[in-house]
Amino acid sequence: MLLTIAATVVVLGVLIFVHELGHFIVAKSVGVGVPRFSIGLGPATPIRFTRGETEYVVSWIPFGGYVKMASREEAEAVEAVEGGAADEFPAEKLFENKPLAARILVISAGVIMNALFAWAAYSFVAGVFGRPVDPTVTMAGVDSERLPVAAAALAEIPFGTDILRINGDTVSSWNDVFEKVTEASSRSVTFEFVADLAPVRVEIPGTASQGRLDLFLALRPARQPRVGIVLPGLPAAESGLQNGDLILFANGDTVRTFAELTQVVEANVEKELELVVERDGMRESLSVVPELQREVDRESGDVREVGRIGVMQWLEYRRVGPGEAVIEGFGRVVADGANIFAALRGWVTGKLSPSELGGPIFIGQLSGQVARLGPAAFLSFMAFFSVNLAILNLLPIPVLDGGHLVFLILEGLRGKPLSTNVRLRLSQIGLTLLLGLMLLAVSNDLMRLFN
Repeated sequence: MLLTIAATVVVLGVLIFVHELGHFIVAKSVGVGVPRFSIGLGPATPIRFTRGETEYVVSWIPFGGYVKMASREEAEAVEAVEGGAADEFPAEKLFENKPLAARILVISAGVIMNALFAWAAYSFVAGVFGRPVDPTVTMAGVDSERLPVAAAALAEIPFGTDILRINGDTVSSWNDVFEKVTEASSRSVTFEFVADLAPVRVEIPGTASQGRLDLFLALRPARQPRVGIVLPGLPAAESGLQNGDLILFANGDTVRTFAELTQVVEANVEKELELVVERDGMRESLSVVPELQREVDRESGDVREVGRIGVMQWLEYRRVGPGEAVIEGFGRVVADGANIFAALRGWVTGKLSPSELGGPIFIGQLSGQVARLGPAAFLSFMAFFSVNLAILNLLPIPVLDGGHLVFLILEGLRGKPLSTNVRLRLSQIGLTLLLGLMLLAVSNDLMRLFN
């Protein structure tokens, strides 16, 4: 419990601080007065001090924070939410008197800081702990629907065949396979295999990036069904599965690859699975009951109901140089953003149930679970949550950064700002919507907790 509380405080405290620090630094840099910098919402706690023109406080409601900027027009609108009286600042320090570009930069700074934090955290993890690498070079077959016509010969490669070289370069991981297949510097992709098989040459120009991506996605790796990480509090952990376990059988059927294990688990929602695993050279039998989860397909937006037990595949971690670590960090931020947008699309289209929305209790539970997995997992979780916070703040809801940006864009298009009364009414609607979403999220958290 103490670890969960501490992890939650660190995750929320650090990421809110980073977000608001972005607004604060840029506001100061363009000459906007800042009477208050708050971690949390509502009335201020006794934890407060003043330095220069700014009062730094910790407020009672721990779900958010704000940088209160000098603005005669907005003072009345924000007082009801943030507390405190209006402060007097000279005209040149008022937010609304700054150029439009400067105001857009100030409002965008929080989101930018969250994205930069995630990039830095992922890069740090890659540089210090290593880059996660899928050690597989063995083929389990191909996806015939994705396979380009030019690569039809790959469908004849037997299960369990190792890829030796691609375009003359030796591959030692599935990461290498991805890099070589999608590399745009050649007009073809030539696969050489360890077995006594003829090489397969696929004619795909380097400029045909989609064709190369389809080719890679059509390849099916024969990953060992070895457990890499067991997530705390989920069925696998409760059953006694451990990191490094090699799963040999599921309900009496041989499990050859991690993909086959996934298929069996997905198809047995809330049904008992009998697993035989190899651990330290010995075989053990375990029972696990996959729980129901709803997942969004990033490409189609469709929602599937599948079974999950809470294990991740086995990965190796290989040390990388600073440059590779930075590239790895950027790639993970982009991937996180794509996944979050897919989930948002699912909620907007109604394909995802509102009951899937998580709130502070859910965040706390996840923070505690991930903290038990070690510093690399915890930092990666913070990075993912930071990307999440950045994207959610960009939603065009008044009182969020995205809503303020919409106001500023409309001002640029109209040549004058929306009236204070209109902005106030829209902000009240936005606040009501936001509070409704928070209540829904907390209700979902309580339902999960008691169920």
